Amino acid sequence: MHSNIFTPENIIVQGITGSHGAFHTQAMRAYGTNIVAGTSPNKAGQYIDNVPVYKTIRDIQRDHTVDASVIFVPATHARAALFEAIDAEIPLIICVTEGIPVHDMLAVRAKLTKSNSRLIGPNSPGIATPGQSKLGIIPNQILTPGRIGVVSRSGTLTYEVVAALSRSGLGERYVIGIGGDPIKGLDFVDCLKKFQSDETVDAIVMIGEIGGQSENKAADYISEYATKPVVGYIAGHSAPAGVQLGHAGAILGSEQESAGYKTTKLQRAGVTMCDSVTHITPAVKKIMEDKK
Repeated sequence: MHSNIFTPENIIVQGITGSHGAFHTQAMRAYGTNIVAGTSPNKAGQYIDNVPVYKTIRDIQRDHTVDASVIFVPATHARAALFEAIDAEIPLIICVTEGIPVHDMLAVRAKLTKSNSRLIGPNSPGIATPGQSKLGIIPNQILTPGRIGVVSRSGTLTYEVVAALSRSGLGERYVIGIGGDPIKGLDFVDCLKKFQSDETVDAIVMIGEIGGQSENKAADYISEYATKPVVGYIAGHSAPAGVQLGHAGAILGSEQESAGYKTTKLQRAGVTMCDSVTHITPAVKKIMEDKK
């Protein structure tokens, strides 16, 4: 892994003066994340939790190196904030904002393909490298350093699984919430590749949902390339077709987008599939004990 994309050193917060931005800046800093500055177009010159506020990212870059940005701006301004981060060539962009219109995200994705920036989200709880830093809104108290890579489409289920892994004494190496929107940045396969090539990751937990083809693509990747054990869970087994489950990405369209289809495909790819989120940690524990 190059100067590991999931452990950036100098972080900024776009929308640092809003209630979410200010609150989570404090929580991120309390966890040890090095937040060097934030942006707020109308509040430049102020400080939030001792972090200087600038008008633009370009202004910040005159004074600081920036490795990652966490975006907390409202959905109506998210496209402009994402464009600004991509134009400033920020290597890693994490977008917590939910409810961004699909046509805005299509424009963002088109811009991303011509850039070197990587996006996590939108509608993402963020990422964490337990014991080092966290970017986003994952609760500090559930994180424990370990050797399990966790990647999930669902924020709430991420917290549940990470808390259980921590309680069991296993802990996590990386926690990545890719977000639940249909148009997003990094997907399961991108994260699986990172985990696969990272010698500090011993096993992988993957939490998917109904809707879209991300999990099916992940199954194809796993069957072809994965050498590390993967434990998986797909939310939404009882969802009727055409019903939206929580957020935009989780709408069950074709049979291939159903929890049953995805579960079977991942099982065939060699993934240990769980039928309840509470079974994930015991399954990981068993795999780790069998490896010894």
